[in-house]
Amino acid sequence: MARDYYDVLGVGRGAGSDEIQAAFRKLARRHHPDVNRDPEAEERFREINEAYGVLSDPDTRRRYDRFGEHFRDVPEDYDERVAAAAGARGGAGPGGAGRRVRFVSDFGDGYEGGAGVDFEDLFGGLFGRGGTGTGGPVPGADQEAELPLRVEEAYHGGRRGITLSGPDGPRTYDVNVPRGVLDGQRIRLAGEGGRGSGGGSSGDLYLRVRITPDSRFRLEGRDIHVVLPVTPWEAALGATVPVSTPGGTAKVAVPGGSSSGRRLRLRGEGMPNPRGGDGDLYAEVRIMVPPKLSERERELFGRLAADTTFDPRKPG
Repeated sequence: MARDYYDVLGVGRGAGSDEIQAAFRKLARRHHPDVNRDPEAEERFREINEAYGVLSDPDTRRRYDRFGEHFRDVPEDYDERVAAAAGARGGAGPGGAGRRVRFVSDFGDGYEGGAGVDFEDLFGGLFGRGGTGTGGPVPGADQEAELPLRVEEAYHGGRRGITLSGPDGPRTYDVNVPRGVLDGQRIRLAGEGGRGSGGGSSGDLYLRVRITPDSRFRLEGRDIHVVLPVTPWEAALGATVPVSTPGGTAKVAVPGGSSSGRRLRLRGEGMPNPRGGDGDLYAEVRIMVPPKLSERERELFGRLAADTTFDPRKPG
């Protein structure tokens, strides 16, 4: 059984969105492969991102709470299919020979479907099993594949082609990537999943987004972190310098007296959010020195060393 996403983030099932976000940020900083060299850190970080992608989306979280680890396999129109099947079979009133169906999630939550519905008949093949062969249309199973995206592609969204192998050979899909999609979120291609039988409709194909590692941009939820190289004099005196973002080049003001590690926040310059506020971009100052000094530069740095009383190793 897959790990409970609430356990992954270390929050209770009644946790609010702010608590979930705070837990994600804390864990993401601890397990990000750029700062954690443990061989298992990358897999742990992926698991944390996946949990956050599910629990931070209200609709996806409701499905997860209801159906447990199988929430991705249950069709989006589950209730409509149950109701339609119940109506087609005449219900469980007088003369009705069916039985009620109770879908139980891994967390003990239950859902009762319409009378007269046989779950195997209705969802034959949904979890890898074939239909009962007792007649009637059997809908095809939903399927899932990965959609790798660079940070810039996820930031901008737009059309993207992906080729997947299948029983009939490779097939190319034209995917509309929503702007600001996050690692672990899914894009639905209706009717592109497994084939139904007996006239049943095809299932859906879900493309799970995987943000590929990037040497420039690091994601924590919708916040983007970048390294901002500055010269010693820019850090000491202050300056306005360019910073790269997935949306292009922006300007950031570096306050005088900035040391390496100082984070500068650019509000709203992170990943777009179609359902709320955009993420922020954090530029981390990194002071860079010339790899080879000219005679004049060596003279100036030597004069500074002789005149200054600053000692970064001195307490206080």
